[in-house]
Amino acid sequence: MHAGSAVSVGTAAPGRRVAVTGIGVVSALGNSLDAFYRALAEARSGVQRLPDEVALGSGVQVGALAAWDPGAHFKAPEAGALDRVAQFALAAAGQALAASGLDPAAADRNRIGVYWGTGMGGAHTLEGAFKSVYGKNDFRLRPLSVVMAMSNAAGSNVAMKWGLRGPFANFSTACSSSAMAIGEAMHAIRSGRADAMVAGGSEALLTPGILAAWQALRTLAPADAADAGASCRPFDKRRGGLVLGEGGAALVLEEESRARARGAPIHALITGYGNTCDAAHMSKPDRDGQMRAMHQALGESGLRPEAIGYINAHGTATIVGDVVECEAIKAVFGDTAMRIPVSSTKSMHGHLLGGAGALEMAAALMPFSDGVIPPTAHLEQPDPACAVRHVPMKAERGEIPRAVMSNSFAFGGSNVVLIAQRA
Repeated sequence: MHAGSAVSVGTAAPGRRVAVTGIGVVSALGNSLDAFYRALAEARSGVQRLPDEVALGSGVQVGALAAWDPGAHFKAPEAGALDRVAQFALAAAGQALAASGLDPAAADRNRIGVYWGTGMGGAHTLEGAFKSVYGKNDFRLRPLSVVMAMSNAAGSNVAMKWGLRGPFANFSTACSSSAMAIGEAMHAIRSGRADAMVAGGSEALLTPGILAAWQALRTLAPADAADAGASCRPFDKRRGGLVLGEGGAALVLEEESRARARGAPIHALITGYGNTCDAAHMSKPDRDGQMRAMHQALGESGLRPEAIGYINAHGTATIVGDVVECEAIKAVFGDTAMRIPVSSTKSMHGHLLGGAGALEMAAALMPFSDGVIPPTAHLEQPDPACAVRHVPMKAERGEIPRAVMSNSFAFGGSNVVLIAQRA
């Protein structure tokens, strides 16, 4: 452990216990939790060659597009007033609430809140405005352009749809946004500020302009010559960068005793949350910052490292990032590291940036249902510099773990780690 990074392990923070009672998903692997879990178990990739109208002249070849028909979810006027990122948020939140059995109309809606995360907000609306102004010299923009493009629009639409008047916040910390939303929502319930929270995130950034900006960073993977679906290869010696994706995920979090009293299904308990900043570099990850976040999450959970039975890694498939994360995992878990299964599901659903943490938390909870641990797809030649206990190519089935960890590490040096325990 680095100097100054020590965090108390074995003493859980006081407060009420927080249960996950509902999960909703929109992704390139399907638009329901069941479809998402089936695809992960089958190591099926949602990465594809981007259509010409999406890629245009950006030079980006592949992405993880959601199969999305707004008409199946919204009436035309409603869909027209919602950016794609808000549509994903409403669909995922609706699934999660329905699965939880929580009826806001029958509860105290002043005690139910929304914490949401997104990196780019209403990117489609913003790009459409730019095309109109700079491409057509047409300044007559849609009247709702501002409220559709603002980054808090997705979460605000969720709150308005179900009349949720409790705590509200929008988090925009790049790749850690929605993981932070979940961690802070857990704290809101534990502290007594809310009885239930809809927490998660969404992203819809597959537009030519956003793709061109990412291409300029030179962090995106080229298309695999033999199989476009295999273009994202976290931890593999041949990895060439990340693949952007879109979608969203929502979790319904509730104070455990209230959830049990109404007979709610309980997927897991959220027990640990680490949140640190590297304060070092805008895009280069820092091992110490990641370690401190993992130690914080373990400390709040009251768990020893050996209690973790699966780690859903940030695992973006960048050359430097994968190595730094594996080094951080080994430093935190010591001799236990090579016994804990580690995988990156970004290999299948792509990197959702602001929505990544929530979607990957949903993936991290998968082993609690039947002991199936999702794999890192396309991991055929593990990089010796990424020496952890990989789950390559195929899902593994084993005993249901006691606890799981999900890592989300972002540009700007924001590190968020979540821990869940089986109920």
